[in-house]
Formats: sequence, C-alpha cells, structure tokens
Amino acid sequence: MKFKSVSLIAAGTLCTILGSGMATAQDVPNHPRVNEVNQRLDNQQARINQGLANGTMSAKQAAHDEAHDANIAKRESADEARQGGHLTKAQQRRLNKSLNRNSRHIYKQKH
Repeated sequence: MKFKSVSLIAAGTLCTILGSGMATAQDVPNHPRVNEVNQRLDNQQARINQGLANGTMSAKQAAHDEAHDANIAKRESADEARQGGHLTKAQQRRLNKSLNRNSRHIYKQKH
C-alpha cells in the first residue's frame, strides 16, 4: 500500500516535469495551422496539470493523456518536416480529430 502511494507521487512528479517541457510550444509566424495545433496541445497540458493539482485526475491518468499528446506532437512534427514547416488542411484536420478525442478523454476523467 505504501509503495503504491509513493509510486503514484513519483509518477505525478514525472508527469509534471514532462508536461512542463511540452508546454513550451512557441508561435510560428505566418503558420496559423501549426499555431492552432500547438495552442491546443498547450491548453490540454494545462488542463492535465490542473487535474493533477486539484486531485480530479490521478498521475496514471495524466501520464496516459500526456503520452497521447506527445504522440500528436510527434505526428505534427513529422507532418511539418514533410511540408517544409507547414501543415496542410488535411493534416490539420487529422491532428484536430486526435486532439478532440483526447480532449473528451481528459474531460471524462476530470468529471
């Protein structure tokens, strides 16, 4: 029992550390599609951190959601690399679909 609570605290600390590094997405001038996706990732990270802080979300749930966001960010970077730093409408739509799904998942965990 004691080990479980210590591991959850450690996982929560790790999530906070990893999350703070992910929340540093910067605006890219003249790239509104990239900026929109980055802003949504930042907003979701803030929601995850808020859920951890107020206790409505466990560290395990937060780690799961952060992994999903990291996967989306990785896909975004790969798409940008293929398009010379831009995102096509189709790529943006696909990323937004994934962000919407993860956003609903975060909401359900917090409520």
